[in-house]
Amino acid sequence: MDIRKLQRVIVDALEDVKAQDIKVFNTSHLTSLFDRVIVASGTSNRQTKALASSVRESVKENGGDVISTEGDDVGEWVLVDCGDAVVHILQPALRQYYNLEEIWGDKPVRIKLSTPDPFGGARSSEPDDEEDEEEAPAVKKPARKTPVRRK
Repeated sequence: MDIRKLQRVIVDALEDVKAQDIKVFNTSHLTSLFDRVIVASGTSNRQTKALASSVRESVKENGGDVISTEGDDVGEWVLVDCGDAVVHILQPALRQYYNLEEIWGDKPVRIKLSTPDPFGGARSSEPDDEEDEEEAPAVKKPARKTPVRRK
């Protein structure tokens, strides 16, 4: 399966079960083992397990392979290995602690999500021509503080 189709299938499966803060990273320049790392959050053990199950089912239905799943017994951090893409589904506290975005996140892939980003980030569509047209997300500048004048 084409990597762009695979990442779209995975992201759609995550959105179907209401995953939060979905991020996709191009890792082809870091390792030859896989081309994408997808990180998402689930709010409970039950939801992370449901998210992993949704990803497995969707990938198989679309002709992709699921190599293995790790952490499904506990559900705090579930990893789904889809060959060219590895999906990490974590609860927010673990996601913040392990900060996978720092390890894999130097080349984010811009994707269009059907749900708005609850954290205020802008969403843009996938690049049409080439897979390697990723752009870094916009950096927010702090608001300028103006002194309060008292009379």
